[in-house]
This record gives sequence, structure tokens and C-alpha cells, in this order.
Amino acid sequence: MKTVKHLLAFFFVFLAVFVCGCSHSAKTSAEKAIEKDLNLLKNLDSETTMKYISYQELFPDSDDSTELSDDIKEVFSLFFRNFDYKIKDISVDRNQETASAHVQLTTLNAEALAKDFISTSLKDEILKTASGEEASDENMSSLEQRYLLLHKLLKANTYKTIEHTTSIQLTNHGSSTEPDWEITHSSSLENDLVGGLITYLSDPDLVPPDETLTIYLKTLQEMDVQQMAAYLGLDSILNTSDPAKNAIASALMKQFHSCFNYKVTKSSVSGYLAEVDAELTTFDSDSILTQYENELNTYLASADAVIDGSQKRYDKSHELLLDSIENNQATVTATAAFHLTNDGASWKLEDAGTELGNAIFGTLTASPVPEAASEATETDIDASDTDSADNE
Repeated sequence: MKTVKHLLAFFFVFLAVFVCGCSHSAKTSAEKAIEKDLNLLKNLDSETTMKYISYQELFPDSDDSTELSDDIKEVFSLFFRNFDYKIKDISVDRNQETASAHVQLTTLNAEALAKDFISTSLKDEILKTASGEEASDENMSSLEQRYLLLHKLLKANTYKTIEHTTSIQLTNHGSSTEPDWEITHSSSLENDLVGGLITYLSDPDLVPPDETLTIYLKTLQEMDVQQMAAYLGLDSILNTSDPAKNAIASALMKQFHSCFNYKVTKSSVSGYLAEVDAELTTFDSDSILTQYENELNTYLASADAVIDGSQKRYDKSHELLLDSIENNQATVTATAAFHLTNDGASWKLEDAGTELGNAIFGTLTASPVPEAASEATETDIDASDTDSADNE
């Protein structure tokens, strides 16, 4: 009887050692399978990268009918250049058919990259409109164009790395004695391997309304005179048939271009609608008009004005107005409210050029200078001609 008990005890000890040994062997082989694939990612193997993250995965709504360039194929190599990992623990099921591992990943800051991508996309769209280019739906949804932008950002910028933990599932396609572990692909794992970039790019609130308005205003501030005039719908004033008026219009736009500034002050969101207040600084039209009227009155009261005659006085008035605009250094700041909507993809300023134009020039304290000055000039010239005729 004692012999039987000893044999049973030995059997259970042997079984426990055998099971532990098999379990350890299974864990070791599962760990090697993880290391094999993640080391290839770490060492920038593009084929392995594409096993886990497809080109279409980042931009599911893109048109992928075009052939991808080499720059696009380099995007993931640039993304994973600082990639690293550390396996925390592995558990294997009793039948050694599946395994699960907790892995700490080191990836670049995907949130910062996604914000740069959305912000730069909006800026490019604004500049295309200002340059008279129509952004077609096909071009905007092009997989090629989106990856080229990612490539540009990854080449130009240095992004910090962040650490986060993911769960990796494995399936054994072999046996318990000769395991053949393979990582189970999933959209969740794909997203984790790129630091959540897929989630960030699809977040319609990633760039909030106040930051979105800042992109519009900053881009406007960086435009040249022609782009600014075109975007605000004021390009027609730069193409008048009267050379004198055209010079005045051009001077006004240069004044605006040189002194325009902004400060976003307040933002409120209600569902898909938002209102953002900003303090806008532009040229002080009151100061220009005051200076112009003083100079004009001085001139009209002089003997030269009587000698010059009607046409010369009219030309002189434009000359004085042009000088007043070009020499102006006074600015005025006023608050304007902007209304943005979220289309499910991002925040946008609807009919942006018109709304910006109305908001900016609505802050001026007087009517547009050329019109007001022209009316004042014609009135003063008529009065001067009448006085001259009476004196004769």
C-alpha cells in the first residue's frame, strides 16, 4: 500500500513538472513568435509592416485606385524608426491552442502627428482656394496625396515617443509538443502598433473649433497681398479700370496685409455647432480719412487748387488719399464672432472667405475709404468750382 502511495505521489510530481515544462516551452515559443515580428517592425521591414497595417487602413474613405509612389512606401519606415517594445507577461491556455501577451510599445506621438496632418490639410485647402485652385473631391480623397502629406510631416518634424501597453493574441497552428505560434491580426492591434494614429485621424474633434479658427486666421496672415484679396473676395478692387483707384485699392490691401493680426478669445460648442470670438486688428480707416480730409481741405483752400482746375484737383485728391493710406500707422482692434460646423470629419468655417471678409472689414469704423473719399472729393471739387465761378 505504501508503495502504491509513493508511486502515485511520484506520478503527480512528474505530471506537474511535465505540465510546467510544457507550459514554459509554450510561453517561450510564443514569446519568440512575438519577438520575430516586432523585431522586423523595429528594424523597418516594410513587408512585415504591411502585414499589420495596410495603406488603406489609415484612410478608409480614400480612393486607392492610383499606384503608390516610393515616398508613400517610406511612410511606415519613418513612422517606426524609433519603435520599440517590451514583453511584460505571456499566458497560454490549458490546451496550448491560444496565448495572450501584454506588451509595452514605444511609438512616436501619433496624436501630435494626426493634429499636424489635419491642420496642414486645412491650411493647404485654404491656400489652394486663395490661389484660385479648385480642390476636387477626387484630389482631397486621394490616398496618394494623404500619404505624401504624412511623408512630408515625418521627414520635416521630430516627434517625441510615448509608451502604451497593448494585448497581443496568438494562435498555435502546430501541436503542444511542436507549437507554431502566429500573432492574430486585428484592427485593434493595428491601431496600437501605430500609437492610436487610426483613431486620432478619425476623431472629428481632434482639432477643436478655437484651434481650427486659428489655422484660418494664421494662414490668412501668411498670405501675400494677391492671395489675401482673392480669398476674402476683394480681388475685384485690385482690377479697376481707373489707374488711380486701382492704386488706392492696392494700397489698402497692402495696409491690411501689413497690420492684420488676431487673438482668439472665447469658444463655445453646442453639438455640431460652435461659436468662436476673436479680436481682429486691422488699419484704422477713421485715422486715414481724418488725415486725408485735413490734407484735402488745406489744398482746396489754397490758390493752387483754383489754378489747377477740376481734373487736376480730382487727380490731386487721389494722390492725397494714396499718401494718407501709405503713411498710415494707426490700427484698430474689434471683436468678431465666427461660426463653425462639424461635418463628422472635422470642424470647418463655412463659406470661410466670405465670413472672414465680412468679419474683418466689419470691424472698420467707417465705410470703405475709396468710396467715402471719392464722394468727399467730388463734393469738394464741385463746391470749389462754384466758388471760383462766383469770384470770376
